[in-house]
Amino acid sequence: MAPATKEARCPRPLHEPEPTRELGDVPTQLAALEQMNVGQLAEKYRELYGEPTRTRNKEYLRKRLAWRIQELAEGGFSASALERIAQLGDDVPERWRMRQAAQVQDLGTVQPTEPRDPRVPPVGTILRRVFNGVAHEVTVCNEGFEHGGERFKTLSAVAKHITGTPWNGFLFFGLKKRVETTSEESAA
Repeated sequence: MAPATKEARCPRPLHEPEPTRELGDVPTQLAALEQMNVGQLAEKYRELYGEPTRTRNKEYLRKRLAWRIQELAEGGFSASALERIAQLGDDVPERWRMRQAAQVQDLGTVQPTEPRDPRVPPVGTILRRVFNGVAHEVTVCNEGFEHGGERFKTLSAVAKHITGTPWNGFLFFGLKKRVETTSEESAA
């Protein structure tokens, strides 16, 4: 009887995920992707990436899942490829920048926030508007707006809540004036 031998494996770097699938299983998994509908692909995406997907594009999901299955089975980018991606900086695709930002954030470094829309007044400003004889006050907050004890992401959402119809929030609260065309411009 021959002694049982274990396959010698090199330890993986810490930044690479531990493979969860055997290589022989990859073709079967890739073939199964072709039979899945969008809902099943989205669930598989959540399983393999650990986060929900925002897309419902079947072909895109298949490509991303095929990549991930192979990455988990055979390993991801080499260390030199990851270094090159880091060197490229702003030329790196958005998804990679998001991952790098998440890694830096995990290390405790403060990430810069998105710039505020310059049309939005400073935090703490109170916007007032009378509509149908009722005075409405909206407070500008760090993350959106507050009206009547409720939080809203946009001024347009506040305006729709007040009026019941869609409005441009900047127009409704008088932060932007409508562009009037003169008769000379319309004649030209």
